[in-house]
Amino acid sequence: MNSLNDQSMASVKRFEDLICWRVGLELVREIYRISNLPSFTDFSLKDQLRRAVISVISNIAEGFERGMKEVFIAFLFIAKGSCGEVRCQLYAAKDLGFITQQDFEKAFRLAKRVSALIYQLIESLKGSTFKGLRYKIRPVEKKDVLEEMLRKDFPDVAEKLYGKT
Repeated sequence: MNSLNDQSMASVKRFEDLICWRVGLELVREIYRISNLPSFTDFSLKDQLRRAVISVISNIAEGFERGMKEVFIAFLFIAKGSCGEVRCQLYAAKDLGFITQQDFEKAFRLAKRVSALIYQLIESLKGSTFKGLRYKIRPVEKKDVLEEMLRKDFPDVAEKLYGKT
């Protein structure tokens, strides 16, 4: 699945279903693997690289969970920016000799793939009629909520207002 349309977005129930998030999690594992190498001695760069890669998947998840298309797209752009930050820091780690060319290439390819998947999702959402999960949930009537609260906390008042259940 290279892009999402209304039908496939409708089948996405959780952020864990998103391909960009799943590949992002692979990237997290790879970044943690290479940043744990004995040669990776710059703790500031290691910390910044790890925070950036966690930001990628965290922003995908948070944007999705907010339940509105426009907000989700904004968070996806933040995730894409964090993906760029990861690539930048990989260059620094390679140039400073903390990681090998082979480790750089593997992580860099994954980061570019995640970035491309995020971009594809953004473009798909932009052209979609999908509004967000928030709009799929039936709004609860205030009256229903009030009645439920009264029945729970003040059953005698609720019975007078609404009758027996």
